[in-house]
Amino acid sequence: MLKPLADRVLIKMSEKEETTKSGIILAGSTVEKPEFAEVLEVGQGEIIDGKEVEMLVRKGDKIVINKYAGTEIKYEGEDLIIIKQDDILAVVE
Repeated sequence: MLKPLADRVLIKMSEKEETTKSGIILAGSTVEKPEFAEVLEVGQGEIIDGKEVEMLVRKGDKIVINKYAGTEIKYEGEDLIIIKQDDILAVVE
């Protein structure tokens, strides 16, 4: 598995399906990018101006991210995204 560095987080977007009024299921690129994701791995945090920046999310957390955040990558056949902790808007409890 990939291990993100510093304040970065490796995530996988939640799948989203949408059904039209006529019952047709839209999936993939025809639907807007979902904003919910699962945290797969978390970096160790970083030090800024001598102060440690703690990571606020943990592996397995469900999160809401900024809509166009991160760098999309393909790793071992999976579509993943690496984002900075600042791009996380909320943790779903």
